[in-house]
This record gives sequence, structure tokens and C-alpha cells, in this order.
Amino acid sequence: MSSRSMRVRTIAKKELVEFVRDWRTIVAILVIPLLMFPVLFILFPLLLASEAAELDSILVDVVVQSDEIPPELTGLLDNASLSLVHEPLPELEFLSTPTGDEERLRNGSVDAVLRLRMNDTVLEYAVLYLSTSEQSLEARSRTFEVLGAWEENETERRIDAAGLDVDETLDPLRWSGEVTQSDTATSGEQAGMALSLFIPLVLAVWTFSSAIQPSIDMTAGERERGTLEALLGLPCSRMELLMGKWLAVATITGAGVLLQIAGLLFAIGYLASSNFISTPSISLTALVFLCIAVLLFAVMVVAFELALAMRSHSVKEAGSILGPAVLIILFPALFTQVINLDGIETFWFAIPVVNVLLALRELLMNRVVYVHVAVWLVSSTLYAVGAAYYAARQFKREDIVTSLS
Repeated sequence: MSSRSMRVRTIAKKELVEFVRDWRTIVAILVIPLLMFPVLFILFPLLLASEAAELDSILVDVVVQSDEIPPELTGLLDNASLSLVHEPLPELEFLSTPTGDEERLRNGSVDAVLRLRMNDTVLEYAVLYLSTSEQSLEARSRTFEVLGAWEENETERRIDAAGLDVDETLDPLRWSGEVTQSDTATSGEQAGMALSLFIPLVLAVWTFSSAIQPSIDMTAGERERGTLEALLGLPCSRMELLMGKWLAVATITGAGVLLQIAGLLFAIGYLASSNFISTPSISLTALVFLCIAVLLFAVMVVAFELALAMRSHSVKEAGSILGPAVLIILFPALFTQVINLDGIETFWFAIPVVNVLLALRELLMNRVVYVHVAVWLVSSTLYAVGAAYYAARQFKREDIVTSLS
């Protein structure tokens, strides 16, 4: 191993040791990425299911205001999970006018008010509720289920009374066979499509954001602590110093991204075992190109952040610059989610940031279009080299320790 490589590794090791001394850093860089997807895909849905089950078990209070209720509807209301209170129907032109019932809906004394009025052969209705109350929304939902069931039964009764066939009258257009069989995409391809809509966004934003703290600490932070001048006095070139710092930041960022991917694979495996989602169908070629795309993106991001942090006069200034800079990643990431990949123009794969995000989307869907691969591979390499060159220029400035205005 050459002496230059040894010096770069020594610098990187020194930076890593200093950065991970604080246990809070370990939690932020290693633990959070590992737990992010399992919490998002496993724990959060379980919590929602628990809350939904608890809401289903609640008996909601519904006031029924009507002077006349069809017997069949009365039976359906009595059999529903509703606590009913019957009241006379007030004199109103429109049943949806909340006059007289607004206050008790707001104070929670009732969850919903069902108003019914017969108008010849038509049953007019309105359901008053409070949209900011989950219990009131649940009461509204259960009431609509009862009304829908009664409407279906009444419609069938009237059609049958008219001497018509109920099925032919209500369902003149029918699907033949199983609906799921008509989709020629495999379950693995469908899973890849679903993952391609958010995995690039999460990976890009996390790669950028996880490199912010170490980039600031190893540049502007060392300037404030007075250790940067001592580093510049070591028997190594400034390029070696930059490479060592880049290697340290890339290691921290890479560890976070790898742990995030590990958490994602665990979550996907859990969901696949539960038959909630299928395992994505990704070829080895697509997987290799996917790793290359993430690597090139990380090289560019880390070099770019080190350069911006080095130009800052203080940690506070560096944070005020790099914090909002995440929008440079966020906006393109959101934009690429709505781009149609079918017949997409090749020039999109030459635009900074957008090219890598689109490449990740295609590769997660197991689409290896070699023209697109060549364009984003060459353009991403050029952008990474350009960012590294810009960072190298900042480290070669004569006033690196004092003023960088």
C-alpha cells in the first residue's frame, strides 16, 4: 500500500473516530436509518390497524329525526352498531341545514344526526356530522352503510315488482372472469413499480441529509475549534486531506444508506411473508447498475457538501447553507415521481440529480435501457468529477483557515 493511501486512510480514521464519539451521533447516523422502514412499513400499519379495531368496537350515538321511517330501514338501523335516539323532524326546507343540531355535534353529546323525510316515493335524507371528530366520522360511515343497504334492497324490490330481472337491469355490463388475471404484469413487477415511487426519493434525501452534519463538522467545525490549521501543517497534501475527509463522510453516509436498505429489505421480507406485498423482480444487472447509480450520486453529494461547508465562515453559516440545500434534492425527487417512464426522452437522464432518480426508478422496475444507462452513467460521472474538482479548489485556497469571503 502506498504512503499516500496510508495517509488518506489515517486522516479518514481520525475523522471517523472524532465524529462517532458522541452516542447521539451513533443513534442519528446508524440506528434511525435501520429502523426507519420497519417502523414505517410494519409498526405504523399495525398501529393504524389497532386504532381502527378500537374505533370499530365503539358504540356511536346517532339521533334519528323523522316522522316516518320505512319498516325495513328501521330494522337495519336497529341491527347496526348504533346507539339510536329518535326525535321529531324539525320544519326545514333542506334537511342538510344544521340549524338546532350544530352545538350538540360540536360538544360531542351526539356523534351524528340522521334526518329522513318521505317525498312521494322518494326518501330524502341528510346526515349531519363533525368532520374533525373521528368518532363522528365513524358514525357517519356506519349510517351511510345502513342507508346504502336499504337503498339496494328497495331498488331490487321495486324492479322485481315491475316484473323485470334484477340482475339484467342493474348489471347490464359484466366483467367475464377474474379481474386480477387481466393484468399481465407479475406480482414482482407490480412490487417494483410501487417501490420505485418512493425509494429513490427516500434514498436521495437521506444520502444528502446524512452527509450534512459530518461535512460541517469536518470543515467549518474544525476551523472554529482551531484544529484545521494543525491538520494543514501535517506532512500531507491538501488533496490527501480532502480525500481523507471525503472518505470519512462517504463512509458515514454509506453506512447510513446501507442500514436503511437493510431495514427496507427486512420490511419487504416481512410484508412478503404476510402476503401483503410480493418480492420485487430485479435482475442482477439492474441491481449492479442501481448500486453504481447510488455510488455516483453519493460521490457528487459528499464532494458538493464538503466544498460548501469549507466556504462557510462558521458552523452556523454552513448549517444555514446546507440545510435549505436539501431542496435541491427534494424538488427534483418529487418531480421525477410523476414523470411517465414509458417513452421518456433520453435528455432527462443527463440532468443533474434527475438522472440518478430516474435511473433508480427504471432499475427498481427492472427496466435496463442501455441508452439511458450510458447517458446517466456518463453524465453522473462528469457531475461527480466536477463536484470533486470544486471541492479540491476550496481546499487549495490560501485563505482556507481565515477568511473565505
